[in-house]
Amino acid sequence: MMSTVMNSADLRPVRIPGYDGGPLTHQPGLLDEPLFWLGHLSSCAHSEEGEELLFGADYDAADDYQRRLWERAEWPTFTVPLTADHHLHVVYRTFTDDTGIDYLLHHRGWDRAELLARDDGHFMGPGLSWPELVAAADNTLPGGSTSDPHARLLLLLPAFGDDDVPDNAVGRLTDALRARTSVEDPEPLASVLLEGQGAPGPARWTTAGHGFSVNNGEYSFRNPSNRFALPADRAARVATALAP
Repeated sequence: MMSTVMNSADLRPVRIPGYDGGPLTHQPGLLDEPLFWLGHLSSCAHSEEGEELLFGADYDAADDYQRRLWERAEWPTFTVPLTADHHLHVVYRTFTDDTGIDYLLHHRGWDRAELLARDDGHFMGPGLSWPELVAAADNTLPGGSTSDPHARLLLLLPAFGDDDVPDNAVGRLTDALRARTSVEDPEPLASVLLEGQGAPGPARWTTAGHGFSVNNGEYSFRNPSNRFALPADRAARVATALAP
């Protein structure tokens, strides 16, 4: 079965081949709600310090907001456009006993979307390096759920894992947190989030010997050493689509 997501502009179904579940619904308005981001980024806050910096006095409100979000019958879905008509889809999977967030990459010429990362109790990833994350956030391409680079950066952050982030990464994430959330101390929070990163944690990215970007993450589909890794041809097209 193929899932569908409704485009807010024309309400025509847009299919995500190979991805089951739903109904998927385009809900960009959620990205304007500060409490949404607290729950969305929670898997990146691995320590007590990180949780305190992220939630602060809003812990109970954020918990209630997330509970109501996961109880929805529909699956909130967000899209980030990439070059050459590729798209990253972020899907809130609201199955009663299997909630989670799926990060998928697709092109209309592909027969199926590629699952890059999964943010749940059985997490998988990372699916994005820091350069890939920033390139997706900053490409200024129209369409999708938001054109705001800060929102795009935060939306994709849980799918990211990279043990070689640049010196300006903290400043970049701080700006996004300040613009889209109501956290009191965005700079120390940015430092903590970049230290812990998504649920799978950091990974080392290389191209040597493969000709395309791969990582060494124990839970990553983009680590060719894993038994569940993407086949080489599909891993290559993923890397090409995400290339900065």
